[in-house]
Amino acid sequence: MDEKGRLKEYKYLGKDPEECRRRRQESSVQLRKTKKEDTVLKKRNITLDKQDFGQRADNEEESIQRQFSINEILINSQSNDPSTKLNAVQSARKLLSSDKNPPIDQFIEANMLPILVECLTKDDQPSLQFEAAWALTNIASGSSPQTQAVVLAGAVEHFLRLLNSPHQNVCEQAVWALGNIIGDGPQCRDLVINLGVVDPLLKFISPEIPMSFLRNVTWVIVNLCRSKEPPPPIETIEKLLPALAFLIQNLDTNILVDTVWAISYLTDAGNNIIQMVIDAGFVPYLVPLLGHSEVKVVTAALRAVGNIVTGTDQQTQEVLDKDALKYFHALLNHPKPKINKEAVWFLSNITAGTKTQVQTVIDNGLIPQVVHLLSRGDLPTKREAAWCINNLSLSGNKDQVAYVLQQGAISPLCQALSIDDPQVLAVVMDALSNILKLAASNDDDLLSVTSQIEECGGLDKIEDLQSHRNEEIYKLAFDLIDKYFTEDNEELPENMNENEYTFGTPAASAEQPKFEF
Repeated sequence: MDEKGRLKEYKYLGKDPEECRRRRQESSVQLRKTKKEDTVLKKRNITLDKQDFGQRADNEEESIQRQFSINEILINSQSNDPSTKLNAVQSARKLLSSDKNPPIDQFIEANMLPILVECLTKDDQPSLQFEAAWALTNIASGSSPQTQAVVLAGAVEHFLRLLNSPHQNVCEQAVWALGNIIGDGPQCRDLVINLGVVDPLLKFISPEIPMSFLRNVTWVIVNLCRSKEPPPPIETIEKLLPALAFLIQNLDTNILVDTVWAISYLTDAGNNIIQMVIDAGFVPYLVPLLGHSEVKVVTAALRAVGNIVTGTDQQTQEVLDKDALKYFHALLNHPKPKINKEAVWFLSNITAGTKTQVQTVIDNGLIPQVVHLLSRGDLPTKREAAWCINNLSLSGNKDQVAYVLQQGAISPLCQALSIDDPQVLAVVMDALSNILKLAASNDDDLLSVTSQIEECGGLDKIEDLQSHRNEEIYKLAFDLIDKYFTEDNEELPENMNENEYTFGTPAASAEQPKFEF
């Protein structure tokens, strides 16, 4: 959707909470699609120092293999002598394991892939199978065309067969290779699923499996859960959920983080899959992870539960019923701005819910922190805070909206009108419009709100936005001025002094302020 179309939707926001949450889901797509440092890598290259070769042996072998050109490797890899063939394939693997610019394209252009795939069939030479699988794994860790080259060479079927190899290192290398191919995208993912990867992969999940192997299996499951366009087949998800339920109880941090990311990808794929995750009993495990000591666990858990509360009101309530909000004082005060942003994003989906759910946010004392982040947070966090207040102004009742104003929301809302971001401007003006609309039923309340907007410089900013380059923005600004700031609205009622504003005025003392709503 282009910017103009998105802003048009903001302007005509409806009063239906489900519709409000749907729009929040749309606006969150970019947040969830953005490549983050914290997310799990789709593909992984195996470098030399991660294998069971000594550093000295590595250096010696690297110095030897440098003497061979790709053409020489190609010739020797076709030798009938097993030792010569193994050394050639190992040399190829060494070159492809380089951290800097491995010659993937050169090997593809030299037609090396069919030779490597043929090596996977040599069950009587497990060392050759291992070296060839390793080389193909690193080729598949490259760009999408490079991964596709591995697929077109017919490697997938052989890797699937090697999952049953009696040699564990060969099995694990096949798992790693399949993970890179699956991570290329939904087309490759579904191809490998249709060829039968799930059942043999899940057999590796057991208490006896070495931790490094289990980490790789978990990572491949993450890739199986990726992408919502389309999501994995329902039959596949039904098989993966029990495995994830086992893995989420693992004490290894890497496995835990990957497992929670897998759940977050599933819960990003629609309400039906969210319900499957809820029914499988994950919520009681996910919510306590919001208070985990490891930031990367918290980040993944916050995304997973955040996706769940983009669902229906009932699905949102499943998270709230596990006392999730008790963790949010810490999350809103977290030193990492990304945590702040996603915590407010989570709350914006709660304030898009029922009035009872809105009240839960208020009762947990979280609104003052949201208002603070609207004032002092970075731009992405301010955007989410504006959404949070906007949604509350739609879903909340008059008393709830009045409470938000008593926490000083008007001033940071108006200050946000200086942000040169059409989305922020549209959301903030929509929130102000909703607040003014609620206040308009009472002259005193309307004067209270308009006065606060004017006193903090908001009126001047709205007037300036009437000349904004974006058509939808200046229309929003014009409508606000026309409806609420014309001369007819500026006269004080006869029975009210200028200091007697009542609706939503921030409290000056500990005494409970009076408000009309």
